[in-house]
Amino acid sequence: MQYRTLGRTGIRVSPYALGTLMFATSVGNPDPEDSARVIHKALDAGINFVDTSDAYGDSEVVVGKAVKGRRDDVVLATKVGRPQGEDPNRQGGSRRWITTAVEDSLRRLQTDHLDLYQIHVPDPETDVEETLSALSDLIHAGKVRAIGASNTPASEIVAAQWTAQRRGLARFRTEQPPYSILNRGIEREVLPVAQRYGMGTLVWGPLGQGMLTGRVRKGRDSDLRRAPMFRHLRDERRIDVVEQLVPLAAEAGMPLTHLAMAFAIAHPGVTSALIGARTMSHLDDLLAGLDVALDDDLLDRIDEIVPPGTDVSPLDQAYQPPAVQQPGLRRRPAGERSGG
Repeated sequence: MQYRTLGRTGIRVSPYALGTLMFATSVGNPDPEDSARVIHKALDAGINFVDTSDAYGDSEVVVGKAVKGRRDDVVLATKVGRPQGEDPNRQGGSRRWITTAVEDSLRRLQTDHLDLYQIHVPDPETDVEETLSALSDLIHAGKVRAIGASNTPASEIVAAQWTAQRRGLARFRTEQPPYSILNRGIEREVLPVAQRYGMGTLVWGPLGQGMLTGRVRKGRDSDLRRAPMFRHLRDERRIDVVEQLVPLAAEAGMPLTHLAMAFAIAHPGVTSALIGARTMSHLDDLLAGLDVALDDDLLDRIDEIVPPGTDVSPLDQAYQPPAVQQPGLRRRPAGERSGG
């Protein structure tokens, strides 16, 4: 295993990180003991980076039980910020919520510290200085070793770095954006900005939310594609790209999953890519491609199919800033629209 440094934290992590959403019993593997076996096998294979969230159902509980006794071998990361129930104060990046949420996560994970604590999504209603101040205090208290963010636009990454420097606060050391052959938009600004500030980057969705497994093909129907939560699997633009990638991977002598994962960790700005193995067979398939490296010719051919810095289509799960979500922020009042 060739370990990489997580930004400038000095923490060494594996190029594959274990994502744990699929270990939540409500949405993924219903058997916590089976999930624990998957986690143990990943650790035995040299994967030392485990990422979860307080928004992943009971994933933190499952992970906490699984790594008990092996905690010192794990770089353990979790996230805060997504809504926890109906209470409007149980979400976001306020000091009030962060100081409560971190204690809840520590209890569920059965640990006294987190190696990486991340803001799950930007909170436009909270001043980033408030968020960084609360996170800095957690570092000083020994409860958190490093802090990061997720799904952050490049401009907000810069703003957070400037705020930290000017106010003498701990700064975000990592960013967790979506990245795959199908979604390369972060190559334009997010990855270069993260590199400029020496941030580690932990990318999610390297298999294109299932599109790059080869299970979804043109002209084939499946229950998976009919499920409402997987409507991206019905996107014909993405399917057309997959149809071009399948023979490319075959010509290179590898499964599409290995091509996709090797692509994600080939970018010099990417530290680790999250694998969301739900079962042992899923993990075995991905581990088999851990040493795969793509040569320049193969990367050039991928560039021809999906040009650098472009998204085939937007991700349903991707963060949308208020300026995109709220029409009122991009439309003048009706009485001010005339040019006369």
